[in-house]
Amino acid sequence: MPKPIDLTERMAGWLAGRWSSFALFALLGALVGTGQAPLGFVWLAVAALALAFALFALVPQPKAAAWRGWAMGVGYVAATMFWIVEPFFVDPLRHGWMAPFALAAHAGGFALFWGLAYGAAAALGRGRWHRALWAAVLLAATEMLRAHLWTGFPWALLGHIWIGQPQMHLAALGGPHALTLFTTLAVALPTVFGLRRAALGVITAIALLALPVPYGLWRLGQELEVRAPATVRLVQPNAPQHLKWQPEMRETFFNRGLALSAEVPEGPQPDLVVWPETSVAYFLAPGNGTAEVLADAARGAMVVVGIQRLEGDDARNSLAVVTPGADVTDIYNKSHLVPFGEYMPGASWLGRWAPKGLAEAALSGFVPGNGLRLIDLGEGLGEVLPLICYEAIFAEEIIAAPRPDWVLHITNDAWFGTLSGPYQHLAQARLRAVEQGVPVLRSANTGVSAVIDAQGRVLDSLALGETGFIDVALPPRLAAAPPYRIWGDWGVMGLLILLGLVLAAIRPRAVQVDPRGATD
Repeated sequence: MPKPIDLTERMAGWLAGRWSSFALFALLGALVGTGQAPLGFVWLAVAALALAFALFALVPQPKAAAWRGWAMGVGYVAATMFWIVEPFFVDPLRHGWMAPFALAAHAGGFALFWGLAYGAAAALGRGRWHRALWAAVLLAATEMLRAHLWTGFPWALLGHIWIGQPQMHLAALGGPHALTLFTTLAVALPTVFGLRRAALGVITAIALLALPVPYGLWRLGQELEVRAPATVRLVQPNAPQHLKWQPEMRETFFNRGLALSAEVPEGPQPDLVVWPETSVAYFLAPGNGTAEVLADAARGAMVVVGIQRLEGDDARNSLAVVTPGADVTDIYNKSHLVPFGEYMPGASWLGRWAPKGLAEAALSGFVPGNGLRLIDLGEGLGEVLPLICYEAIFAEEIIAAPRPDWVLHITNDAWFGTLSGPYQHLAQARLRAVEQGVPVLRSANTGVSAVIDAQGRVLDSLALGETGFIDVALPPRLAAAPPYRIWGDWGVMGLLILLGLVLAAIRPRAVQVDPRGATD
């Protein structure tokens, strides 16, 4: 009588092939990436991640598991962050040749975190279900590590696939990393239940993924603070990056911004007019008339403008507050700069031989400010937390600042192209609103400018590539600060440690290892 085919054993043998398994895991990583904005294919991403966990559990050797995890990370990062090549094509003759190397280094480098998670899970796990749970914990831990190490890059975290869904309100409890851990634990469940009880495992996973929905719906009805009415105008001048700094175009884009500021509103007169990051192609300096022209165009409103400045020999990427009388009453200097964009790591050691950053204005790059802080815009507008572009992706830095009445995010997403980068940046701004319980208003040079309420909903927006403005009544914040503002990432860190200790204490029965290193 012929021996029945063991599907698990057959699959494990196929996974032992280096190139076939590399291609498969890279494909699964790319499918997981479809959960991110702008596609938002959440359930495809969840299914692909669950399948990857099941296949990974068949690979007990740490080295083989690490390579497969790295391959999956490469597929995920390349699919979600391919926009990283866009800045190099702003000036293609100078920088275009770097684009493929930048993408390869970006995908290969960040994929090392996934390789580390999978390799360590294989080393610590004993049996398929045990490896799957270790992978869930360690993948969430390495995603957190990616968000902090070497100035951090918490872009397209796994948990971000839930932005726009009721599940995203888990971030009010534990921030973005709580969403990631919630996701990895849920997708590990089908593997934990095993092939014979696969249906039960899938049902349990779906039930867990649906568990936060009532909480998310409940948060949408939370009490809001009563505030004095104030109207904000968000200006979107739509200056393409490759034209923005051309001498013959500077005046055109500056005048466009002035015209948008001066346009007569259909409703109440704006109390504040906001221009995006580096939207003025001139340096802000006393006596050069820039503040006076901005104040005149705003017709009695206060102006917040993104502009470059020089402090001695130091170039700054700044946000300036200009009163109706053309006085500059406050200046915030961007603190968390973009490495290799706004400054070059190690430039001080290389001196004049240091390469220049892609977005720098002068000398060897921008100089950072002294950290996040609130700006008091007076009665009606209240205290605002200013964020310039890249700073909006760092949840842990934002909650370290005092809680504002609202967040003002000015950005120039023209650097990110038109396919995915600007939409992913907008999505992260929505998550910051949920974590803070305050509205986020963002003015983006080429879009997407948006008004986001304290529950993370987009109330109004200007499409990518559109020229115009939004006049909006400033939304109120939630009366109570979300728990994430109190305990930050410590809650998730503690849970990760606890889960690790529990898994380390579990001693599954000894298993037989296939001599090919493919299965138990």
